[in-house]
Amino acid sequence: MTQDKIASYLSIITEGLKPEPVRSQRVIIVGAGVAGLVAAYELLRAGHDPVLLEARQRVGGRVYTLREPFAQGLYAEAGAMRIPRSHVLTMAYVKKWGLSVSPFTMHNPRGFCYVHGLRHRVAEVNADPDRLGFDVAEHERGKTAAQLWQETLRPLLQRFEREGEAAWPEVVAQCSGYSVRQFLEANHWSEGAMEMFGLLLNQEALIHSSFLELLREEVVGCYHDLVQIEGGMDLLPRAFLPDLHERIRFGAEMVAIDQDDTSVTVYYRTRAGQERVIGDYAIVTVPFPVLRHVEQLKPFSPGKRRAIRQLHYATAAKIFLQARRRFWEEDEQIFGGVTVTDLPVRNVYYPEHGRETGRGVLLASYTWADDARRWGMLSPEERIARAVDNLAHIHPQIREEFEVGTSVVWDQDRFAGGAFAFFNPGQELALFEHIVAPEGRVHFAGEHTTLTHAWIQGAIESGLRAASEVHRASEASAR
Repeated sequence: MTQDKIASYLSIITEGLKPEPVRSQRVIIVGAGVAGLVAAYELLRAGHDPVLLEARQRVGGRVYTLREPFAQGLYAEAGAMRIPRSHVLTMAYVKKWGLSVSPFTMHNPRGFCYVHGLRHRVAEVNADPDRLGFDVAEHERGKTAAQLWQETLRPLLQRFEREGEAAWPEVVAQCSGYSVRQFLEANHWSEGAMEMFGLLLNQEALIHSSFLELLREEVVGCYHDLVQIEGGMDLLPRAFLPDLHERIRFGAEMVAIDQDDTSVTVYYRTRAGQERVIGDYAIVTVPFPVLRHVEQLKPFSPGKRRAIRQLHYATAAKIFLQARRRFWEEDEQIFGGVTVTDLPVRNVYYPEHGRETGRGVLLASYTWADDARRWGMLSPEERIARAVDNLAHIHPQIREEFEVGTSVVWDQDRFAGGAFAFFNPGQELALFEHIVAPEGRVHFAGEHTTLTHAWIQGAIESGLRAASEVHRASEASAR
């Protein structure tokens, strides 16, 4: 997203879509996640008539704060859990709605690194990376995985510092075909270094994904200066409800879509049966794995159909354990941050909210891709039991202090079909223009229709773009 485009979208957030429409358009918006809410809100402000269809009984989509089954005052983030301050569109809506934020601690030297059956403090590993015993090459010794990664990226990052956005077309052309592993191999990483990188930076399950996905996050600085919304991330989507609640039909699952030269018809199913709604335009925000099961009575273009079939989605799994005391803080002085492991739980996060209750909810496991699917093979009860067993290697106190747990595996959510879009090598060049392109009067939004996959910023960007497209199309049709 260019700086000019960011400025344009910030202008919409602060001042609204301009000019006022000649004729109000009825716009069917499928999905009341962040993208759909943003599009509906901005179209409503501009004088249009948005109607939202949401299959679930809540707004927010993959921004999903769990307050059950936990004790009063505790919650956990099943989906988005952090916002980089560099994501200015997200922060603009946070400010607009007057939401309070607090720092999200990403790195903590007092966290643990548990690999090869041994437990070390992160600070110890940073001081002496070789203590972990990875079979790295001589020129890689004495360097952490993060240091090796930053050294390898430095020429590309320096190029962006010199050339800015103008560097992207050539970088994409040169790097689109690389997976992360292929990029590391091309830069002469040893197998041991790649294993260390995969384990300690939580990239092992994504190492065959497009290198460009990780590069874009590094260029923007996604993992620096992070914040969280106090009281729960779902306060952001819920902030749109006072303006939109009367326009949302909950429990409405789209089953088919049709259009002609003047209108769009969306057929949807509720517990009462099948119904339809007709509008001037539609904005479809549902993920492509879900859209794959929606009948197109007037087929989309071959490029769009190919994109819907082929776009790769990563899954994610989170397992939460409530403890009756915050032993990681009281006993081990870990306040925020993450522990990394080679155990099935892989990554353990220490949420900082809920201290006033005396209890806490650990994000006992956060996994992606194949690591997450392996948790998905287990029953919910087995996930909790095995997570406790894993965590006991690092924090033996969990056996005494555990009270209740729950889990979420995103590719088992029939209205999500995965946690986020994540390109395979080559897909950005092959698919992106088809992913984002309108189909007649049907427009598309959602994080998958941007290059900011897996973040709230992508959903907001797409909602603003789709609302702008419809607004401009309505102006053109009125001439």
